[in-house]
Amino acid sequence: MMIFHYLKFFLFHGVGLLSFASLMAGGHWISLGLLAVLAIYIGGDGLCGDDTTTPEFKRPKILTVQLWMALPLLALIVFAAVWSFSAVDVLGFGALVTDLTGYDVLAAREATSFGHHLSGVVLTGLMIGVIGTITGHELTHRTWDPISMLVGRWLLAFSFDTVFSIEHVYGHHRYVSTTEDPATAPRGRNVYHHVVASTLKGNASAWKIEKRRLSRKALSVWSWRNAMIRGHMMSALLVVCAFAMGGVPAALYFVACAVWGKALLEIVNYMEHYGMVRNPKTPVQPRHSWNTNKRISSWTMFNLTRHSHHHAQGEVPYQDLKPFPEAPMMISGYLTTIVIAMIPPLWHKLMTPKVLEWDRKYASDEERILAAQANAASGIPELMSANQDYPQQSTLAVSG
Repeated sequence: MMIFHYLKFFLFHGVGLLSFASLMAGGHWISLGLLAVLAIYIGGDGLCGDDTTTPEFKRPKILTVQLWMALPLLALIVFAAVWSFSAVDVLGFGALVTDLTGYDVLAAREATSFGHHLSGVVLTGLMIGVIGTITGHELTHRTWDPISMLVGRWLLAFSFDTVFSIEHVYGHHRYVSTTEDPATAPRGRNVYHHVVASTLKGNASAWKIEKRRLSRKALSVWSWRNAMIRGHMMSALLVVCAFAMGGVPAALYFVACAVWGKALLEIVNYMEHYGMVRNPKTPVQPRHSWNTNKRISSWTMFNLTRHSHHHAQGEVPYQDLKPFPEAPMMISGYLTTIVIAMIPPLWHKLMTPKVLEWDRKYASDEERILAAQANAASGIPELMSANQDYPQQSTLAVSG
């Protein structure tokens, strides 16, 4: 059965190929493909329960190659998406697919309505977030591996977010769950506010980090050695490619997909650390991240779900992350929680009790003081009126 534990992570690639096929099929198939992906994640997490297995992988290189495969897969999906909105048959791709399958994708494209094209933007942006950002996140943590770093940064370029490889690794992991971290949402914040605030502050933080790095090497910040500048040029090249495929409409279509993919990252940041507090001088512990062990999210997102262990030990590869079922838990799996986060009244209704439970069960004495201050500033009546004189908290630490 060990082979199953390698194969389960290929479900990720299956979702990507499903998305590619629906984009090429055009028309109502695009919207049906989007609904199918949502059903796989939301329905799958709801029906399939948790995965708390911790197998020992003796061939980790296979799992790394699975990550690298995300780049050609994402490129294929985005190509299909931009092709679906172009007026010409780029590289004769549609004619080739028609010859191979017998399905007239060119006619299907011509018949695709604007509403189904909107579904295409949502689906492609979702794939940029899942296949691009999640895999790019894992790969750019491997700072010792130049191939993984290169693949990871190109994956992030699809969401205009190569700066994530700087700010996330060297900023977010240091300051997570503190007021100094742009990606940690304070209590009471609206998710839409967070998407904008985290994006702006994250870019500013990444620039400062890169500027310090270059200063230590006596290099100018305005040079090709600046990873932020190179990263934005990578994203610009992708926009140029989209323009070459179908002019301004195709370029704008890609930009819309990329911006939605970037927004998804910030929504995920929002729900992974919402309301957490920590003194930046104290070590990061599993209690400083919201965790989930939902099976489908875990298998199709390379264990991003095991976020508590990831933040406690950021260098651990995804396949070796532990489930930590005793950690503070999200509302549900990732896509379900994303949908809930996008409905602020529902989000606060469900998360306020969880935040108060975190104060009672997980916070240290010092963190309870920080929590009381955060509650007072939250603007949420239930938090503002909360009694912070809780019983002694439980402890949660990482061993090994």
